[in-house]
Amino acid sequence: MSWLAILGMLLAGVAIGFLAALAIRLVSEAHRKADRDVVVESMRESFGSLSLDALSKFLELAKAKLDSEREANVKELDARKGLIDQQLERMTSELEKVSTLVKDLEKDRVAKFGELASQLKFTSEQTAVLAQTTGTLREALASTRARGQWGERMAEDVLRLAGFIENVNYVKQKAIEGAGSRPDFTFLLPRKLTLNMDVKFPLDNYMKFLEAKSEPEKIKFRNDFLKDVKARIKEVTTRDYINPEQNTVDSVLLFIPNEQIYAFIHEQDGSILDDGIKHGVVFCSPLTLFAILAVIRKAVDNFSLEQTSHEILSLLGTFKKQWDKFLAKLELVGKRIGDAQKEYEALTTTRRWQLERPLNRIEDIRTRRGLPVAADSMDAMPAPGTIEEKDEDEIT
Repeated sequence: MSWLAILGMLLAGVAIGFLAALAIRLVSEAHRKADRDVVVESMRESFGSLSLDALSKFLELAKAKLDSEREANVKELDARKGLIDQQLERMTSELEKVSTLVKDLEKDRVAKFGELASQLKFTSEQTAVLAQTTGTLREALASTRARGQWGERMAEDVLRLAGFIENVNYVKQKAIEGAGSRPDFTFLLPRKLTLNMDVKFPLDNYMKFLEAKSEPEKIKFRNDFLKDVKARIKEVTTRDYINPEQNTVDSVLLFIPNEQIYAFIHEQDGSILDDGIKHGVVFCSPLTLFAILAVIRKAVDNFSLEQTSHEILSLLGTFKKQWDKFLAKLELVGKRIGDAQKEYEALTTTRRWQLERPLNRIEDIRTRRGLPVAADSMDAMPAPGTIEEKDEDEIT
């Protein structure tokens, strides 16, 4: 029952109580009137000897007094009745408002309840799908081979995100020559160095730890899992993943395909990670692997830039040598051109002037004697092709 219904019941109770009090007062007036009649009758019997006229006047005065009081009481009752009616009308109006508000709240509650029911249904469906997916994933991860494939897939996603390209920045499942071991991933570093990474990781006891119901079982499976991790470190260090003869670096990466497992190892026994680093085994989760790959990518880019800078400097040295030879040849050609220019100037000035002097004197002699200019033999000859064209015209 809501508080609005309780309030309505209280108001109705107050009104009923007031009406009951009014009824009781009316009943009391009726009893008073009956008592008065009894008193009059008794007075008639007791004071029979008194004057009936005096008694009648007294009774008339008493009756008038009683009538006036009754009228005053009636008026008071009418006034109070009016107030009660007003209060009842006001209460009725308020109750109607409360009823309307309750109806609106009920409608809103029904709508909200429908939305909540819909959301709960959707959540239940999603939970069922998630439970099914989790069960399928758990069944898939029950196999060691499936866990290895899942770890490789996770590692490949991180490699792809870091911009690494297969057979360019890394190779997969490449056997180590003379050792028989086959790392899951081998990263190609500058100066023909390599860095190996293994993605196989023990998860059986960790899954049992999560499913354990009692605290002793949790402690047992936790300790077994940590033992498996330590055994994995020893296994990796005996597989020739670190081999200077194969140009590997002094470390090997051990990929943990889950951030929660990586944090669990760090929280339960941080010395395992330190012990792994002492043996050259670096644990990495998807996030830390991305950071390591970023460092590797930066080192490769810096090495490539250094190699390119060396090539550019070498080419600049070759260019400088050829440029010096070019300038020497250009200077020689310029010197020769200068000598030819001097010879040309000598021909166009001194030699020409020396040749023109006798010609000018001869021209003066011809002019003084009035001799005509001899016809040029070349002018007398027909133009090339004229005779042949004429012969062709005649033949035609």
